Amino acid sequence: MVKGVSRRVIVVKSPDPRLFEEAIFIVKEEAFSQKGVSAEQVLQEARKVAKGYVRRNTPLGRLLRKIPAPAYVAMGAAASTICWGIGFYTMTLG
Repeated sequence: MVKGVSRRVIVVKSPDPRLFEEAIFIVKEEAFSQKGVSAEQVLQEARKVAKGYVRRNTPLGRLLRKIPAPAYVAMGAAASTICWGIGFYTMTLG
């Protein structure tokens, strides 16, 4: 039921239409009265939140969240070692 209340809303198109078509954000009245906050900044934040929701709720996003931080460090170290090895190997043959 809607009473005579006026609200500011932001409608953001979905970054991945498989999950939802659009997101509707109800903006606090004081959001625009704060110093230095523009309508564009509020819109960018709404887009960022929608994109984060999609990222967290897709299969790949869920999989990446389950990987512990030390595993990312180990994968980065392995990748840099492989790249260094390939570079060293090509320099010695060339």
